[in-house]
Amino acid sequence: MDFSLNEEQKLIQEAARDFAQTELLAEVIERDDAQRFPTEEIKKLGELGFLGMMVDPKYGGSGLDTLSYVIAMEEISKIDASTSVVMSVNNSLVCWGLEKFGSEAQKEKYLTKLSTGEHIGAFCLSEPEAGSDATSQKTTAIDMGDHYIVNGTKNWITNGGTASTYIVIAQTDKEKKHRGINALIIEKGTPGFEIGPKENKLGIRGSDTHSLIFNDVKVPKENRIGEDGFGFKFAMKTLAGGRIGIAAQALGIAAGAYELALKYSKERKAFGTEISNHQAIAFKLADMHTEIQAARLLVYQSAIDKDNGNDYDLSGAMAKLYASKVAMETTVEAVQIHGGNGFVKDYHVERLMRDAKITQIYEGTSEIQKIVISRSILK
Repeated sequence: MDFSLNEEQKLIQEAARDFAQTELLAEVIERDDAQRFPTEEIKKLGELGFLGMMVDPKYGGSGLDTLSYVIAMEEISKIDASTSVVMSVNNSLVCWGLEKFGSEAQKEKYLTKLSTGEHIGAFCLSEPEAGSDATSQKTTAIDMGDHYIVNGTKNWITNGGTASTYIVIAQTDKEKKHRGINALIIEKGTPGFEIGPKENKLGIRGSDTHSLIFNDVKVPKENRIGEDGFGFKFAMKTLAGGRIGIAAQALGIAAGAYELALKYSKERKAFGTEISNHQAIAFKLADMHTEIQAARLLVYQSAIDKDNGNDYDLSGAMAKLYASKVAMETTVEAVQIHGGNGFVKDYHVERLMRDAKITQIYEGTSEIQKIVISRSILK
């Protein structure tokens, strides 16, 4: 039950914090306003080893544990959640899934480039009628012997326009329902694969969210991950780990808002003294600090469960549910503490509040997390 960080983890924390402050902070508001993808910043993240943190070094990764990953995610998310979601998807949903379940040939061809940031990955599960209900896949992958023909549409895909490698979940045999689903690797530029317009989002506006359209896309059989019908299980296993990354993102958003609110409360004066001296503000800060620390312990526990080979479905769901709730509540209070300035972009907290909301929605809504938790405790 020792949650203290070792020396390597402290160095990773410092490196991530330094990167966020020196590389991300200066233009984060401009990127948000312009909905500009952080291309150069992501390239530098890859060079520092933050895009393949848990990947074995023989495939170009950093070979670190999940706890190190969530520590880095928290620090990046304090400053720029648009960048951290790219980091999360590439690490949790793409690299981890490929290394855990992919063939050696797939790892050599794709993972070695994804883990270094030479290529960016995207995870394609959600559809217009299959968001939380992942079993209702309308995208089809018809078995043609040595290849599949893929048709359908995917929605709300992070890294949708900038990725080079897409893991696409599609239905091969409707009669088998979830046991007839496959996970296929599709490369950008494959004939029939089109990228739809970029979504105009409330938050994480610097990230790259698109719909994807597949019209008779030919995918070789060697690009299927795992055995025939393994796709749904692959998606669920991968998302369980992805939730830990999003929980860490939510934690970082909350912690970033709290740090800004704490600093502001010591500088802003009202009624002749700093507002931190007023009990109304001091109690808000006390609640924020307590709830963030509770969320951090849940996130750390889920990461440690994953690292120790324990079942992390329950701990990951609890971490995401609670950390996303804390992120939303903390950012709202941070805006309140800033008063009128909280409504102004230059103070950052309004952006963090907008970014926080998505953590309650993607990679499993809060309602889905409650289903996962309740099923686990009622077994």
